[in-house]
Amino acid sequence: MTEFVSVVRGVGGYLPERALTNEDLAKMVDTTDEWITARTGIKKRHIAAEGETTSDLGAIAARKAMDAAGVGPEDIDLIVCATATPDYTFPATATIIQNKLGITRGAAFDLQAVCSGFVFAVATADNFLARGQFERALVIGAETFSRILDWSDRSTCVLFGDGAGAIVLERQEKAQAGDRGVKGVHLRSDGKFRDLLYVDGGPSTTQTVGHLRMVGNQVFKHAVGKISESARAAAQQANIDIKDIDWFVPHQANQRILSAVAERLGLEEHKVVSTVAEHGNTSAASVPLALAAATEDGRIKRGDLVLIEAIGGGLTWGSALIRI
Repeated sequence: MTEFVSVVRGVGGYLPERALTNEDLAKMVDTTDEWITARTGIKKRHIAAEGETTSDLGAIAARKAMDAAGVGPEDIDLIVCATATPDYTFPATATIIQNKLGITRGAAFDLQAVCSGFVFAVATADNFLARGQFERALVIGAETFSRILDWSDRSTCVLFGDGAGAIVLERQEKAQAGDRGVKGVHLRSDGKFRDLLYVDGGPSTTQTVGHLRMVGNQVFKHAVGKISESARAAAQQANIDIKDIDWFVPHQANQRILSAVAERLGLEEHKVVSTVAEHGNTSAASVPLALAAATEDGRIKRGDLVLIEAIGGGLTWGSALIRI
């Protein structure tokens, strides 16, 4: 029986044009650049324009990933879009992106694991490809979190922004791919922590969109331990030593979390890809945005071993090891 692996062919990212700096926020709520920077490492975040939707951001990032991969609409037969801020309750944002890209074959659906969404989406697409059910997937993380923020709550509105990132994953025979591909995945969730990070609205409860609510210090506490354990589990599954990882591309939630997890895993600072200062927490978009930035500037090269991870509302958390 032929063995298949999922290989990254292209990466792309997109941030809306409008940037909201810490100084801008200081005019809106009781905060300062110094306060935000010291606690989060964030300097600015990007905000979608009026009428600019999650699918708009996702489609642009996806086109960039397709261009980088050298593929067209006729080559894609699976789209998995990770988002907690869809265009509509339904249809799935993935199907809207599918139409915007002119893709007319295969399947498209959304996946909701909040900030962990992209890691869960990579794992989902990898399973479809490795089983030989699809040939080439667009895996997208796209968010417009500015639409669910309470802009009077300084503890949350300073953290989040909008953006999208995407990769093209391609099914290849293991013999053809060599050592490339998704090597190990670890996913977890625990609903008893639901009240630590959630939105206080929804179609079945309040019939409203609601606003994001978070118990920040508790999320921080869980993030460092759970992410570290997940990364080790993914590495063990792949029979890879953590010290052999070339690049650590974490969920861009908070610089202190990034640094604490890297330290706990014993990863040197120069291996950590941090873009949180430039776009804040973009939820499911943050990992592919960071991956795109490090690929485009030449840091991440073919053959590099990359660890991605995230934690989000639910709580959900997970890690994946990918040989680019």
